[in-house]
Amino acid sequence: MKPFTLTIFGATGDLTHRKLLPALYALFRLDQLPADFAVVGFARRPYTDASYREWIAESLRAFSRLDTPPDALARFLDHVCYHAADVEAGAEAFADFRRRLDADPARFPASRLYYLSVKPDLFPVIVDRLASAGLIGPAGRSDWTRVVIEKPFGTDLASARALNRHCKERLHERQIFRIDHYLGKETVQNMLSFRFANAIFEPLFNSHYVHHVQITAAETVGMESGRGAYYDQAGALRDMVQNHLLQLFAFMAMEPPAGLTADAVRNEKVKALEAVRRTAPGCVNAAAAFGQYGPGRVDGRDVPGFTAEERVRPDSRTPTFAALRLDVDNWRWSGVPFYLRTGKRLARRLTEIVVQFKVPPLRLFETLECEGDQCRLTGARPNRLIFRIQPREGIALRFSAKRPATLNQVEDVKMEFTYADTWRKNLPEAYERLLLDVLRGDATLFTRADEVEAAWRIVNPFLRAGSDPDTPVYPYAAGAWGPPQADAVLRDTDTLWHNPEPAGVVP
Repeated sequence: MKPFTLTIFGATGDLTHRKLLPALYALFRLDQLPADFAVVGFARRPYTDASYREWIAESLRAFSRLDTPPDALARFLDHVCYHAADVEAGAEAFADFRRRLDADPARFPASRLYYLSVKPDLFPVIVDRLASAGLIGPAGRSDWTRVVIEKPFGTDLASARALNRHCKERLHERQIFRIDHYLGKETVQNMLSFRFANAIFEPLFNSHYVHHVQITAAETVGMESGRGAYYDQAGALRDMVQNHLLQLFAFMAMEPPAGLTADAVRNEKVKALEAVRRTAPGCVNAAAAFGQYGPGRVDGRDVPGFTAEERVRPDSRTPTFAALRLDVDNWRWSGVPFYLRTGKRLARRLTEIVVQFKVPPLRLFETLECEGDQCRLTGARPNRLIFRIQPREGIALRFSAKRPATLNQVEDVKMEFTYADTWRKNLPEAYERLLLDVLRGDATLFTRADEVEAAWRIVNPFLRAGSDPDTPVYPYAAGAWGPPQADAVLRDTDTLWHNPEPAGVVP
């Protein structure tokens, strides 16, 4: 890895405080950074180099997954400095910043990474001013320039296209890294190896064997950290579905890539997204359900409803819950519905993918279901393969096994793998993997322009429906699994949403 200068715009924000700086520190402690590098915080607050380093030290003591002995902390902080400026103040702030970097090339290596941890309407402003100040070099030089852009990348298809055009006028596509932290999680990356490195499973991932797929991203949090104003504009579709859930869908639905290069993997993800059937405007209400949380009890404490949260409009109809059905028109998945579900203030913090297989065509055995000492006979239970993204990352398989001392009676049992039990060490944080990939120039886990636009094309009809005053937004109590009307989205599957209990990967 070449020496580099990383500039963080929004250097005093929550993401920098909780995620970016701890990730950089972990890479530093694990000797995965070059000897020569610089981290420059760029923000409005009137910090000096010394006071900014004190703030960083507090961040690392609070959020680093590795210990922070004074000598290691001091060595890391030696690489950090601060530039107090307002990105909205004008071009002169960037010209002054360039003069500072050029004045000390030994301290600020020529390969430059710019991380845009700012509000989305500043993305094009910063890219423009970096280019105007001569801080963006051409693609292909040994001293590289790369720009990391956080989500949301656009607010709908039209705005995403406009932002893509704007960025590509000043940057080459391979210089743009659109980040989605879900793709840095080990279990997400493990989906590729699980599917394409195991001959016993990949042949089953098609319409002959799979009944349906559920993808759930449930959160117990509400509008903490002052997120009410942002979320009231974004809602569940923009905040979670267009990026996180559709990325999980793409990894699950994609065909085997020709190799593990960035373009080979992303080509197949784009094909999967483009194969999703467009939802006609008149069919949205049958394929989706929207909800908004009211007051309730989460994690043992009483919490307010969404419209009572700080910086949320009292009359807001913004959905904090969305459940939708996607149909894929390709050879592999035709006839297999994919169900996506996400929400705030739900019963548990949970992200998982459940692949439910078809039941055997002939019922030879009876299934025995037991709770404690109470048992009953039921019909055949389908096999399920479950990828748990968070918490307690792992993979589980549910299947039927004969119950001892019974005649032709089977019981649903599980085999499971968890990272914690298999590799007894802390998993790297998602931002550690993603930052390292940016510094190496590996874009495999970052979204390409056509991928972003394909995802927005899927979401756009649901966005329009969600903003229509005639579309119902159903209330649900905080601490529930969403509104009961979400069950109607599963109407054709003769099944229920998978809502696991707290213990283990699966109940």
